[in-house]
Amino acid sequence: MIPLTVAEVAELTGGRLHGAPSGAVTGTVTLDSRTVAAGDLFVAVAGERADGHDFLDAAAAAGAVAALASRPDPALPCVVVDDPVVALGRLAAGVHGRLTGAGLRTLAITGSSGKTSTKDLLGQVLATAGATVSPPGSYNNDIGLPLTVLSADADTRFLVLEMGSRGPGHIARLCRVARPQVGVVLNVGSAHLGEFGSPDGIAQAKGELVEALPADGTAVLNSDDPRVLGMASRTRARVLRTGRGAEADVRAVDVSLDDAARPRFTLVSGGELHPVALRVVGEHQVANALSAAGAALAAGMAPADVAAALSAAQSRSRWRMEVDRRADGVTVVNDAYNANPESMRAALAALAGLTGERRIAVLGGMAELGPDAAAEHERLGRDAVAAGADLVVAVGADAVGIAEGASAAGRRAGEESVHVPDRGAALAWLSEVLRPGDVVLVKASRSYGLELLAADLLGGAAQ
Repeated sequence: MIPLTVAEVAELTGGRLHGAPSGAVTGTVTLDSRTVAAGDLFVAVAGERADGHDFLDAAAAAGAVAALASRPDPALPCVVVDDPVVALGRLAAGVHGRLTGAGLRTLAITGSSGKTSTKDLLGQVLATAGATVSPPGSYNNDIGLPLTVLSADADTRFLVLEMGSRGPGHIARLCRVARPQVGVVLNVGSAHLGEFGSPDGIAQAKGELVEALPADGTAVLNSDDPRVLGMASRTRARVLRTGRGAEADVRAVDVSLDDAARPRFTLVSGGELHPVALRVVGEHQVANALSAAGAALAAGMAPADVAAALSAAQSRSRWRMEVDRRADGVTVVNDAYNANPESMRAALAALAGLTGERRIAVLGGMAELGPDAAAEHERLGRDAVAAGADLVVAVGADAVGIAEGASAAGRRAGEESVHVPDRGAALAWLSEVLRPGDVVLVKASRSYGLELLAADLLGGAAQ
């Protein structure tokens, strides 16, 4: 973060200064009192489990310069605001404006699935061209995105942001915190369909990103998704199309998978052809890599450099196609961070590409699908069989339709298609049937916590 006096924090947030602060904020901005260090700004947010205002003493003792809070406290100088989360966004917007004026280029990514994986690829590609901020994980909401912005400083050349949406206007609001010059839209799928009502509603919300771009910016659109390509008419920015079709400006040809299901392809852009050998798993990563390539090209990198950097990039965020092999030869694929119908099918396709004796799909529920949830789960069971899963294990009450779909597609109920009530039961069943050479995919929506099952299968604990 760039150094700011506490008075400047108050000015940028519209807050009222209480107490007598000395010095300036020279460290980081944090919501966790356990991570506070000397020179930090502590943001006191009242959450579901804890209220940050109860930890102002701890923040002061750890060296915080001040706090952004909704009420004053004698323990620590405070910038008092009505809503600390809103004020955090205002602070980030003010800092972002200063950094943009100094030459920072901001690139933002949205889509129904693949945001974090694409953000991780793009961050590593851009880092070969200059100092880049792109944190691991999904910092894509009203708290995570401002914290990401505030982690940039005067030396940062590229800022890569992930933008999520839980309703109309959310992405537009995030774009007011950090105005991007490059906007990337990956896809329009079924994630949060229950909240948006229809794929068209999702597309409308995702398109808020390209609407926020300046005339001299670039919208990087996946031309293989008609709803994404349709966003071209909603932006005044230059449009750069990515995809595998001939109409794409940045495309992949000669796509293949190695024995570990890692994609290889030739990157075609501007009349140049360059080989790419990804280190991430699954053919769906080709689309993510193309979107990252398009964004990096829009930021000024050369195609050859982009291809080389993509080939060196690795998975950075946890529980996304993490592939580990046990000592007994069982391979566990932990893709349990989140799930929707499209990402489930992509993960099943990746499972099909992995070499193994048997392929076992351990699948939990998919949240926020609305009235079509039951049909989507039943369809997923059929999709698992079609993808070549030898055994399908459905975990939890919401996943019963997965087992039913797998049975309807030909897997024997109770033997090759199994429904269990929870991860403990899943672990017990799998412990009885797994044998060397098996490949086990574990995937569900984040709220179901199946990353813990994957950790159990590997003999450790997920952190």
